[in-house]
Amino acid sequence: MPDQTGPNAPPEDPRLPLTGLRVVELGHYIAAPFATRLLADLGAEVIKVEPPEGDPHRDWGARMNGHAVWFSIHGRNKLSVTLDLKSEEGQRRVKALCARADALVENFRPGYLERIGLGPDALRAENPRLVIARVSGYGQDGPYRDKPAFGAIGEAMGGLRHLTANPGQTDLPPPRCGVSISDDLAGMYAALALVSACWGRDRNPEGKGTTIDLDLVSSVFSLMEGMLPEYGLLGRIRQPMGAALPSAAPTNTYPCADGKWLAVAGNSDLIYRRLMTRIGRPDLADDPRMASNSGRCAHAAELDEAIAAWTRTLPAKEAQEALEAVQVPCSRLYDMRDCVEDPHFQARDMMLNVPDPLVGADVPHPAAPFRFEGVAPRDMVRWPGPAVGQHNDHVFGTLLNEKKSEEAP
Repeated sequence: MPDQTGPNAPPEDPRLPLTGLRVVELGHYIAAPFATRLLADLGAEVIKVEPPEGDPHRDWGARMNGHAVWFSIHGRNKLSVTLDLKSEEGQRRVKALCARADALVENFRPGYLERIGLGPDALRAENPRLVIARVSGYGQDGPYRDKPAFGAIGEAMGGLRHLTANPGQTDLPPPRCGVSISDDLAGMYAALALVSACWGRDRNPEGKGTTIDLDLVSSVFSLMEGMLPEYGLLGRIRQPMGAALPSAAPTNTYPCADGKWLAVAGNSDLIYRRLMTRIGRPDLADDPRMASNSGRCAHAAELDEAIAAWTRTLPAKEAQEALEAVQVPCSRLYDMRDCVEDPHFQARDMMLNVPDPLVGADVPHPAAPFRFEGVAPRDMVRWPGPAVGQHNDHVFGTLLNEKKSEEAP
């Protein structure tokens, strides 16, 4: 792992596809920093601009040696500099960084950067090629643009949280999925859109940058599959179905003898027949009512009852092995211990131990989810989240060619 604590830039890896792309991050909390984490994993040089006290996300989650272990992942492969964006010096340096960058990612409230003189017009006066990805709660326009929002609001308004309830359950709120899914989705879309915009700019003879408008609500809304046309054309409003889906059957999560759960997806015609035969219900395998997916959806409750009657007789692991033996897609519901101990996770290097001097230990990181020929997963995590302002000397002194005696605000 390269040393990225000194005055010199960490070495680039020419095998990574975004090597040579420079991105400035004016991000905090999750959405924008998640987008730049993906870009950094892919080789981009990401300069994370933090306030002098650091990104507030550095204080989220469990801590070790006084540092949040999540930030080891969240800030990995990035260069950290500190600036006060409200100061003239901070604004000057941001403009200087953007003048030397390909792209900027930010997730402030709409209008904030314009108010402090760092809006798109001001930044493109320094660099007309700059691509700017803006992530917010509701978008840069519309009647809700100025309302505050966090990830839970994206889930709620985007339509996802309505679907996570259990049918007929009214005494408990529909649960969230356990991670900040709307922030992560917006970050993924921002990363994809940014790379696409850079590609388009570099193919255009004029080579001008563009502004990308991403928001939490529409990122979730985009995942609502066929629900919009179902409502618009047929007046149907999809209702919560627990662990089932209205568009495919049998697909659900079933109780097992050891108190654990087994997810089973017997969606296709052939898989359905194998599933029913394996659980001792050849009558349902041959039932003409169940010959097509639409027929099975109409009788999903009957199929779920039959499958659950079988899974209740076996521990989850045995039930999974029995169904996998006949090529039926299924899995126990894994917790993190299950993930860490699973031989497939291990064989695929999905967990990487990354030395982190801030935490004072090797921190388990999830590997980047994309694989490139000739690049080991371990090569994509080049260093953990840095200390606040760790790269001030390199970025301001070397990249901006400022005198070393000039300290960052």
